[in-house]
Amino acid sequence: MRGLKRNWQFHLMILPSLLFLIVFAYLPMAGIVMAFQDFKPWDGVFGSEWIGLENFRTMFERDDSIQVIWNTFIIAALKIIFNLVAPFTFAILLNEIRKAFISRTIQTLVYLPHFLSWVILGGILLNILSTDGGLVNRMLTSWFGIEPIFFLGDGNWFRFTVIASEVWKEFGYGTIVFLAALANINPSLYEAAEVDGATRWKQTLHITIPSLIPMAIVVGTLSLGNILNAGFDQIFNLYNPLVYEKGDILDTFVYRTAIEDGKFGFATAVGLFKSIVSMALIVISYRIAYKVANYRVF
Repeated sequence: MRGLKRNWQFHLMILPSLLFLIVFAYLPMAGIVMAFQDFKPWDGVFGSEWIGLENFRTMFERDDSIQVIWNTFIIAALKIIFNLVAPFTFAILLNEIRKAFISRTIQTLVYLPHFLSWVILGGILLNILSTDGGLVNRMLTSWFGIEPIFFLGDGNWFRFTVIASEVWKEFGYGTIVFLAALANINPSLYEAAEVDGATRWKQTLHITIPSLIPMAIVVGTLSLGNILNAGFDQIFNLYNPLVYEKGDILDTFVYRTAIEDGKFGFATAVGLFKSIVSMALIVISYRIAYKVANYRVF
């Protein structure tokens, strides 16, 4: 209480954020009860029939549910891998540019797409990837003689498009972490290596890359908590019924099942399953990061 009285101004500053968190994050958690009900909006939470674990049993018996879980895992796993490799590689390449103005300009240019919403990027991709006069297909046809590819209508090409566009959008932002790690490397290591006759390539191979590996381990390990987050905004703005088999993920499946089909109880069960698995993976990934790289939040 003494600390509260002494720092009441700071507590007052965080009060709006705390209220926002309670209203929009904690109070809605009461809706989890719908996962155990045959929920009907007109009956409400208290009037809907209680069916126990039936929604969860249905989730694991439906073929489309299992397919959606696999789609989510595959897309999210590939995103995690390439969103780790691309910033890691780009940070090393950017570090080799000696002109500060050029490196900062490049960094700014690749960083900008992070601030664009998927609503905007989705519209751009729909236009440039169109089979009817889209820029990419026109280039493939005129330069290489390849028939137009239905990037957003073929399941396999859809996955490729989703992963590639995600990496393009986010790798500039992910590079910041590795550039910060590069800034912490002791310059005397490079000076000693240069005196010993090491080339730039050997310096990169024996100093730069080993110095970045601990950070890469931390980033990769913490990303495990997002293994079931394949990107609702992106998929929702790009997918269509033609690619449901390969492109539908848990979040879009929950949205479509609840909002379009009206199966609120089943959709809540799928969302709860995802949340429980994600929470477990987050706890495990933090423990691994602490054991392997001595990383801890608190």
